[in-house]
Amino acid sequence: MADVRSIVILTGAGISAESGIDTFRDAGGLWERHRVEDVATPEGFARDPDLVLGFYDMRREALHSREPNAAHRALARLDAEWGGDLLIVTQNVDDLHERGGARRVLHMHGELKSALCTSCEMRSPWDAPMSNRPPCPVCQAPTLRPDVVWFGEMPYQMDRIYRALRGADLFVSIGTSGAVYPAAGFVRDARELGARTLELNLERSEGSHWFHESRQGKAGELVPAWVEEVLK
Repeated sequence: MADVRSIVILTGAGISAESGIDTFRDAGGLWERHRVEDVATPEGFARDPDLVLGFYDMRREALHSREPNAAHRALARLDAEWGGDLLIVTQNVDDLHERGGARRVLHMHGELKSALCTSCEMRSPWDAPMSNRPPCPVCQAPTLRPDVVWFGEMPYQMDRIYRALRGADLFVSIGTSGAVYPAAGFVRDARELGARTLELNLERSEGSHWFHESRQGKAGELVPAWVEEVLK
């Protein structure tokens, strides 16, 4: 790793699944009981805001009983000990990276513990229900929504992500399906820009052929082992 100075890491649902966070594919999980079109699109929110706000209230409440796992803690160790550039880009809206100790984290799909006011467009830290229509802390309008990126909306801070990819010597994807763009295209962008690419995933992703190396297994086992390699 002597030739690596800048690392970009992409994390997806697979890294938090071991902490008990539901993914789209979980049998019996929160997502299985709702159509994505109903709870994760602007159209669904316009059609039935009570359903959407209640759904995200449940997801936010569920975070209280979830804890960072070994993969989150390993990335936090890398964050603390890596002297070069590092950006952890997560598609997850949970706060497990931060609670695990990581600081150089970018939430491209927003955060469950943040509220966005559709009136004044201000964001506020939030850890309470929204289904009772609380007022915006800034403008007092009862127009809060979860500060998460729904299907059909633009992910956050894409310019910053692409700047990091352009400067990366190593791109690592952890627990992602490789099916959802634009994140699924990051490995191709990074590789074409000259970065080494590594996949750590339970199984090969849809974009696995773009990686120089792909390792299969649980994130809680693969990530700590890889971090140990990087820091030794």
